Amino acid sequence: MSEKDQVHYRTCNLCEAMCGIEIRYKGNEVINIKGDKEDPFSKGYICPKAVALQDIYNDPDRLKKPMKKENGEWKTIEWKEAFALVSDKLNAIRNEYGKNAIGIYQGNPSVHNTGTMLFSTFFTRALETKNKFSATSVDQLPHHLAAQLMFGHLLLLPIPDINRTDFFLVLGGNPIASNGSIMTAAGMPNKIKELNARGGKMVVVDPRKTETAEKADWHLFIKPGKDVYLLAAMVQEMISSKLVDLSKLPEWVKLNKDEFEIFDRFKPNAVEDITGIKAEDIKKLTHEFIKADKAVCYGRMGVSVQEHGTLCQWLTNLINIISGNFDRPGGAMFPTPAIDVVKTLSKKGTLKHFGRWKSRVRELPEVGGELPVSVLAEEIETPGDGQIRAMVTSAGNPVLSTPNGTELEKSLEKLDFMVSIDIYLNETTKHADVILPPATGLENDHYDLIFSTFAVHDTAKYSKALFPKADYAKYDWEILKELTKRLDRKSGFFQKLIFRFLKPEFLLNMGLKRGPYDLNLKKLKKSVHGVDLGPLKSSMPERLFTPDKTINLIPDMFAKGLEDLNLTFPDQNGHLSLIGRRHLRSNNSWLHNSHRLVKGKNRCTAMIHPDDAQKNKVEHGEEITISSRVGKIKLEAEVTESIMPGVISIPHGWGHNRKGTDWKIAEAHAGESINDLTDNQSLDHISGNAALSGVPVEIEKG
Repeated sequence: MSEKDQVHYRTCNLCEAMCGIEIRYKGNEVINIKGDKEDPFSKGYICPKAVALQDIYNDPDRLKKPMKKENGEWKTIEWKEAFALVSDKLNAIRNEYGKNAIGIYQGNPSVHNTGTMLFSTFFTRALETKNKFSATSVDQLPHHLAAQLMFGHLLLLPIPDINRTDFFLVLGGNPIASNGSIMTAAGMPNKIKELNARGGKMVVVDPRKTETAEKADWHLFIKPGKDVYLLAAMVQEMISSKLVDLSKLPEWVKLNKDEFEIFDRFKPNAVEDITGIKAEDIKKLTHEFIKADKAVCYGRMGVSVQEHGTLCQWLTNLINIISGNFDRPGGAMFPTPAIDVVKTLSKKGTLKHFGRWKSRVRELPEVGGELPVSVLAEEIETPGDGQIRAMVTSAGNPVLSTPNGTELEKSLEKLDFMVSIDIYLNETTKHADVILPPATGLENDHYDLIFSTFAVHDTAKYSKALFPKADYAKYDWEILKELTKRLDRKSGFFQKLIFRFLKPEFLLNMGLKRGPYDLNLKKLKKSVHGVDLGPLKSSMPERLFTPDKTINLIPDMFAKGLEDLNLTFPDQNGHLSLIGRRHLRSNNSWLHNSHRLVKGKNRCTAMIHPDDAQKNKVEHGEEITISSRVGKIKLEAEVTESIMPGVISIPHGWGHNRKGTDWKIAEAHAGESINDLTDNQSLDHISGNAALSGVPVEIEKG
């Protein structure tokens, strides 16, 4: 290393994994990015996405100054004009049509950015609207609702103690590709090797033999959307075969043994045809799970984004609890983060954060202050009191990431005004009147507030910005703070005075001081590799937020949902069941302008089984048309036995073929959007989460 080369340590914020990275740089040029071997969480592991941090920083397509659309053309404007224009328009619409005439959508990158996490709540409160939406109701709302009704808090999510388990059961998850996902776990390939080395076992249940399933000891194909029947049958087998003793459950578990009668009809042989899994395999899986010294059941994306997603997440928790694998090493545990977001966001009446208001058109309930994003288009289109006439999007691309994106795109064109806080002119922001671009990754300080709450090992790390932002640039928190000041109608003089001087470092330091460890920001800054806070710790019943400090094992709402399940199904009538998929080099749509991540063979293909290809006279590599109730797309067929017959898989986040965007690289690797096929009328009936998995589609050659 020459004298002029310098080294910077930080946490990669491009996905949930919280990988520590070492960046060698000279001036404003990144020379090399590699894993930080001294990081106590990732221990040197990184995935291909980490090196793309420099691509985003250097991307010529990245917006750096506010943009205003005039007569269909974009022009650069100054921040003062941009803030005035946005606040004047939003205030005027609110004054004329009411506070709910403004809608806001917050995308996935919001939780990857410290400034947005800390200041977006102030901004949404200033808007006063009930029309709040986010990516949460696309992929994870069932987790939160199950947690709220069982444990008393939306963010109190049990995490698999993968580092110490002996039996890892994965349903609808692909942690090797996702680096965890509501199980922040850097280096999953290494963790699976360690599991095998200590004599453990991993079983994957999925309609596709995923990258994770390839490493599993046992993979079971399951029909899309039918995981709830498997999970219910496992509970039934545990009870009927007396594999568990409910009388030995801890006193902090609220138990009524008679409630388990609702599982009687879900015998393994009764769900065999529904799930596509033999009864003997269901029994074998259940018995092996119980016999393991330390076991944990983990359900992720595939079981969340389906018609019975909330029931799946409830049953996952239920299995971990009644099997004795809850709040113990190797089972499902609650992390103890240095900044405890769960406690910070806790208020009296937390359990009431469900159904306090409903959407106008379909009357779907809010969860945690948000409405299901599947109703966004109709709330824009339908006239009347509360109709959305203006939209704010923050770090999101709902045209590609939410169901029936084509319909949503048409709706966005009808808004009176739209503003986007984003660094790209993409499929969504192209519909805005104003785009406010924040400084990006390497220009920002970083602390993982949310993913520390989902981590498989407790650590804390603060990363200073590597490069200074340009003099004309604004941080995300500065943008949100300025808009909040201009839109806030309720705060008093004293509150506004305090807010004027509020900065992220103050809030982080306050959070650390209030946390369970003897930490403050000054101490954390000295530990450039991060601080090891130890493995997950038992925390029951103190960690619960239910009024009586007990777990509500079978909430009435979930019992009713289980009772309503049908055990007979009509034939598919030639339809295939659609599922999504994820690749390690991709993260939704927001990394597709990095050449190093999208280069190589076409990854936006339609995977189908050879039997289905033969029925439809389709050859591998041929173009096929895939049609659903809401739309059709054309993709290259990838014929493979790694997918279950009757199922078709398309990756999420592509579709950069819409006019008006500024993706230079993405246009060359456009692909098609799976969400031009998914149906915004198809929902998890309990939570309102989008049911993206199991959508019936037809295919034809050409």
